[in-house]
Amino acid sequence: MFWLLFGIFLIACLGAGLTGGLFPPGPWYRKLEKPWFTPPDWVFPVTWMVLYICMAVAGARIAMAENNGVAMAFWALQIAFNGLWTPVFFGIRNIRIGMAVVSFLWLAVLGCILVMWPVDTIAALLFLPYLLWVTIAAALNAEVWRLNPDMARNPPETAT
Repeated sequence: MFWLLFGIFLIACLGAGLTGGLFPPGPWYRKLEKPWFTPPDWVFPVTWMVLYICMAVAGARIAMAENNGVAMAFWALQIAFNGLWTPVFFGIRNIRIGMAVVSFLWLAVLGCILVMWPVDTIAALLFLPYLLWVTIAAALNAEVWRLNPDMARNPPETAT
């Protein structure tokens, strides 16, 4: 049963991750001024793959646990915000709304950890690297906003 659940959760994670392929950074993002701590491009897919595996294992563990209702709701909430950030930031190129989405994602991931902890501590621990990465993503989003105030106020038109 674990492996079936793991597969389902991994597919959900990869579905959220596909938004990266649908809305790649492109020239608009490359022109933005970015903070000194921006990781190289290759770091993002490697990190997300590891995180998605951890998230899927945590989801499968929680799905098999008793009293898992709130934890499952938070898992669903975080994956929804996870899948939303890329289309907002790279798709409609809205840095400010992207900041709001990543902030809600951070809260959802923290909430996930807090409600998973009493249900399955290992599942909660598997979310800690994810919280760290979302913290970095939020800091990057905030710094891109700060360094590019005109672009944040007036997002460019996207191709139709």
